[in-house]
This record gives sequence, C-alpha cells and structure tokens, in this order.
Amino acid sequence: MTTDKARKRAVHSRMEKTGERYAAARRHVVGDPAPVPLPPRVADPGVSDDAVRKATDRDWDEWLRILDDWGAASRPHAEIARHVAETYGISGWWAQSVTVGFERARGLRAVHQTSRGFEVSVSRTLRATPGDVWPWLADEAGRDRWIDHGLLKLEATRPGRWTRFSVVGDDTAVRLHLDPKGDDRCVVTVVHTRLAGAPDVAAQRTAWRPRLDALRRAIGGGGGT
Repeated sequence: MTTDKARKRAVHSRMEKTGERYAAARRHVVGDPAPVPLPPRVADPGVSDDAVRKATDRDWDEWLRILDDWGAASRPHAEIARHVAETYGISGWWAQSVTVGFERARGLRAVHQTSRGFEVSVSRTLRATPGDVWPWLADEAGRDRWIDHGLLKLEATRPGRWTRFSVVGDDTAVRLHLDPKGDDRCVVTVVHTRLAGAPDVAAQRTAWRPRLDALRRAIGGGGGT
C-alpha cells in the first residue's frame, strides 16, 4: 500500500510538472512496457529525425508521443510552444520547430504554413565573399539590380546577416539572409512570409528564383543551387 501511494504521488508530481495525462505520467514513472503505437503521421514534420534529436535529445516519435499524451492537438500553437520550451528546456526557435512539426504530423498545419500564414524560402549559393554580397542586400542601389524597384520597404537589418522588409502594396513580408560558406562562398536566402495559401507559395517561389539568378549573374559568382 505504501508503495502504491508513493507511486501515485510520483505520478501526480510528474503530471503537475509536465501537464501529461495520468496514463502517460504513470508510464514514465512505473516504466510500463509496450506503449500504445503512435498513429500514422499525416505529413512529414519538415525537420529530420537526426536534426531534431541533435538539438533536443528526442526524435520525432518521442516528441509526438509526449505531445499526444499532453493533449497538444486540442491546444493553440502558442501554448504548445510555451509548454515545450518551459517544460523541456528547449530554446525558443526549436520549441517553435517542434510545435510546427507536431502540427504538420497531426494534420493541424499544412506544409509551408506557419503561425503567421504561409511562407516560402528560396536560396542560391554564390562564389563571392559575404562582404562583397552584403551591399546587394542592404543597399537600395544594389537591390535594384536584381529586385523590382520599389517592391520592398526596409524595416530592420542586422549588418552582415539579414534584412527585413514589408512588401509595398500588400500585407506580406520578405527577409533576406546571408550565410557564409567558407572564405569565398555564401548563401543568400529569400524568405517570403505572411502568404495567404499554397498558390501564393508556388507563385512567390517562381518569382524569386529568376531574381536570385539575376543576383548571381550581376555579382559574377556561379555555382550552387
């Protein structure tokens, strides 16, 4: 009897800490074998098992089971992300990634959909130093060589790394990221956010690819994708 009471106290203590339901908390405390098989994933979470395990010490099956047991499917996005961050000590970016991956796997979020609408990213690798490429992202005269003049309004910048813009004439936004790849290469990534749906994702992917190709030609750096 004493053992049963101690076990129940441990289970309830875990429930208070993690928010899990009784059966899930008891499984962790008692070590019940053969947990119920996970339901099939509706879609891929969007991040590999290796990447999520390296960053969070858990693979997708573990995260799906944890969040299923907690009842995440019936909770809003912000609450899930906060729970992942605070309960399991996961950084903000990875807490968001785990949350989005769970929502995709459980059919609660479409591919390319974020908490602020849909988004698409397109990248090109350039044979040029980050210092040579940065003015083409940060300066209007440089951007005018590969992006339609007047399309973007600068909102914020982190010198040498990224710039953020609103798109003139609609409610979408664009981020330009610069990532070094060795001494003489870098990757430019365009992230177009706040899109209305999958058709806009396809349209903006189609629109940004030739712009990035124009940037590569203007700089004179080939190679990459």
